[in-house]
Amino acid sequence: MYEEPITFDFDLMTGLCLQKPGMDRHLSSMKGIFYNEEAFESMLKEDPKLYTFYDMDVPFEDMDLAFGTSICQPGKVGQEYFMTKGHYHEVFGTAEVYYCLQGQGIMMMETPDGLWKTSELVPGRLVYVPGGWAHRTINTGAVPFITFYVFRGDAGHDYASIEKKSFRKMVIEQDNRPVVVDNPRWE
Repeated sequence: MYEEPITFDFDLMTGLCLQKPGMDRHLSSMKGIFYNEEAFESMLKEDPKLYTFYDMDVPFEDMDLAFGTSICQPGKVGQEYFMTKGHYHEVFGTAEVYYCLQGQGIMMMETPDGLWKTSELVPGRLVYVPGGWAHRTINTGAVPFITFYVFRGDAGHDYASIEKKSFRKMVIEQDNRPVVVDNPRWE
């Protein structure tokens, strides 16, 4: 927890923060997330960076707010667009807000009991992800997809649930546009 107010400089066009290093996620950290394993394996040689997030010193107290930016790169693994790993929050009822700064993409959301929803994000559009919904950002455009996010400081991230089963739905390119389809690997 900060003892006094603090100011951060981050660029609304690039999502970069001057005070904090970004944390990169490369394809190699996403094993089991993408459906097309053959395309995944062939791309591992290059191990492209899929996304970077800038965490502005996440506080861990329930009255604090955690916030930062996420920058998802354009590209595909097979027909499936580059995306973030996705997560639930460890404090299960925690909501999160994402505001699109640049690019275009989809927020994929689902609940453990089978509800799912997608929201298209373009600059100036915000999505409120209620507590209890897993969520991931998917870049469906040709430029970096940049979002600003805010959530409860002690919420934590549960990536393991997504690593086990991924999401029920996936977004693929079909006829040069994004389409939501059932994930054949979801159990």
